[in-house]
Amino acid sequence: MTKWEGRPHWEYDGVYLGADEHGEWLGFRVGTFYRRPGMEFVATFSGVMLVPAGGAAHLAAFNDQAAKAAIYVDMATPAAWDGRVLRSVDLDLDVVKLQDGTVYVDDEDEFAEHTVEYGYPADVVAMAEASAREVFAAVRAGVTPYDGTAERWLRELQVSQGM
Repeated sequence: MTKWEGRPHWEYDGVYLGADEHGEWLGFRVGTFYRRPGMEFVATFSGVMLVPAGGAAHLAAFNDQAAKAAIYVDMATPAAWDGRVLRSVDLDLDVVKLQDGTVYVDDEDEFAEHTVEYGYPADVVAMAEASAREVFAAVRAGVTPYDGTAERWLRELQVSQGM
């Protein structure tokens, strides 16, 4: 992930788990090293990421019980593969579902600031806002793939770890 205009953002390694009708699934094990400018950590949780089919403007992460957020969806430019690297531009807005079921949109203030500071084009702003509204509604309603679909892929990640 980068931020607008190529500014560095999160970087981490995962494993390719497979694909289904929702898109491609990547896995991130306990012990995954996450880094971005000014922050880094080693994950104490495992999770899977859905790269949506059809070029949707978000990336959805589904985490095990050890994570604070059960679901964390970054609004982003449609992801694209560059060899073995998945690339996308994070557009600040996030839809978060905590383990207790609370769902909210995060970083609206950051999105508003960056829209002005970095001059996000009007079509990018509209894309991010529309994606956030759609994802928020889907997560709150528990519609697929936010209905437990990711559990299959979390189990697949455990199998790939030899657990």
